[in-house]
Amino acid sequence: MKKYKILVTNDDGYEAKGLLELRNALRELENVEVTVVAPANEKSACGHSLTLVRPLRFVGVDDNFFKLDDGTPSDCVYLAISTIFTDEKPDLLVSGINRGSNMGEDITYSGTAAGAMEGVLHDIPSIAISQVMDFSNPEGDFSLACKTIKLLVTKIREGSFPLPEREFLNVNIPADVQDA
Repeated sequence: MKKYKILVTNDDGYEAKGLLELRNALRELENVEVTVVAPANEKSACGHSLTLVRPLRFVGVDDNFFKLDDGTPSDCVYLAISTIFTDEKPDLLVSGINRGSNMGEDITYSGTAAGAMEGVLHDIPSIAISQVMDFSNPEGDFSLACKTIKLLVTKIREGSFPLPEREFLNVNIPADVQDA
């Protein structure tokens, strides 16, 4: 059986807790291959910007895990598709788990949303996922976001939750799990 390929990016940087927990959660799913391409540094509020004036370089961090020197989430997705996924596009793109919400007008500034938008521009079903933060816990608890994304990916793969063409799904997880 062919592996289900998921490309993951974010705007909080390759060492962000939300990204690492997302990667681990997705790797728990059956017959899934997860490839992470994330910015080397935080790129929050960078919008849908692409780097055009200087070369960008992938640096391997781990198996199927790359950081992009000085790149934006949109750069990460664009370059992953044009260099890593040359034979076959990923089946799904997930951008996040963002530290903080991405709702309303914040979407226009969000690097997390822009990563998902770049996937959509390449005809890849895409999800942006963000965790509303309770700043009394600065580390953040991403467990509900991980549980949610695993459920969504499972439903998408089964065909019971199809993503519309040319649109991405924007998911915001509440800070207080009792609000969920």
